[in-house]
Amino acid sequence: MFNFYDIAYWMGLGAAAPYWLIKKSAREKVLRALRERMGNVARRESASAAVWIHAVSVGEINATGALIKGLRKEKPELEFIVSTTTTTGYARGEQLYGKSSHVRLIKYPLDFSSAIGRALDALRPSVVVLMELEIWPNFVLRCKQRGIPVIIVNGRITEPSFKKYMLLGPVTKRMLRRLDRICAQDETYAGRFISMGAMRETVEITGTMKFDTAEVADRVEGDSELAAAVGLKRGEGPIWVCGSTGPGEEEIVLGVYRELLAKHPGLRLAIIPRHPQRFDEVADLIRQSGFEVVRRSQVTTPVEPSGAVVLGDTMGELRKFYSLADVVFVGRSLVDLGARQHGSDMIEPAGLGKAAVVGPFTANFAEAMERLRAGKGIIEVADAAGLEREVGRLLSASVDAKGLGNRAQDVVREAKGATGRHVREILEIL
Repeated sequence: MFNFYDIAYWMGLGAAAPYWLIKKSAREKVLRALRERMGNVARRESASAAVWIHAVSVGEINATGALIKGLRKEKPELEFIVSTTTTTGYARGEQLYGKSSHVRLIKYPLDFSSAIGRALDALRPSVVVLMELEIWPNFVLRCKQRGIPVIIVNGRITEPSFKKYMLLGPVTKRMLRRLDRICAQDETYAGRFISMGAMRETVEITGTMKFDTAEVADRVEGDSELAAAVGLKRGEGPIWVCGSTGPGEEEIVLGVYRELLAKHPGLRLAIIPRHPQRFDEVADLIRQSGFEVVRRSQVTTPVEPSGAVVLGDTMGELRKFYSLADVVFVGRSLVDLGARQHGSDMIEPAGLGKAAVVGPFTANFAEAMERLRAGKGIIEVADAAGLEREVGRLLSASVDAKGLGNRAQDVVREAKGATGRHVREILEIL
């Protein structure tokens, strides 16, 4: 049956047609979504209870691993459906669950009644778990009509998103009141959910699962092999790793690197952009800046150490690069790329005890930053000059860099535990 939401979506799609039909990239994106996200999934034959976990992209997908492990420890017979929206999220899901017998990976259906109905008919979930805040009114409504509980875990809502949801007024309120539970990361997020219309008794503060996904360790398995492959050699000069960088940041990093080489001639740089579609663009930028480039994806035999900039253009190796670093810059934080991209995961290098520097745009990791600030485990800079100053200082004062990394690692140890709390909440709903 069609409803108000279906009509609104189809009208919006039609109204935007002149844009997405003309612009090739938009057209491909829309047609791919209509082809892949209409709920046409294979039927789940098992009669076992199933937990459907929706994780939008890479960060949320990574957090599902510990959650699934915790749930299976308590109820080994559980089956899982993991859905995602983005191409990078799906690729990461395939890495984690491609060979799993108890986890099925799917593309999240578009919020049309027909698509949702087909998916729910085929998958028959016992409970739906939404990571952070990927919530759609039609989906929640259809689950409610079928008696399928829906719970938000690791819940957060940024200030810009909060304002947009408030503009929707009654639609947001009805949607939130159909949820069985909202597990918010902190008091601020909990207050926003309640202000938007959620019933106070359904909101719990459970912390962020991102600390639980960060391994506390001195090194990562496979990091030595990676170093040998791309020509990075520990002990022969400091290594600066810039991870999850976004547009505009690589140019700044390369400029800072050029200045730092004057005082640290043995310094090596590795850049790992956030999005795979930018790998070629960043490779060209490195060359245009006057540096040779070693692309991780194109290495067939080990590269001899040189002054080349290393480009991490593969998926799933960021932690290995962080493991090699003496100093880390965590990207999407120095250039304002819009509220949805304010910050990347600074918890991973913290768990590895790395001296990490971030820019001023870190709102998407507000709780993590609050804890790291309080524990004096991270350095924040405002601009390129600040980045050059602080990275240079850490390279010159290895004792200070080590102390910063140790404090960051202590913060991660102390902040773990949210996954266990979310497991208990989900089992209670089940």
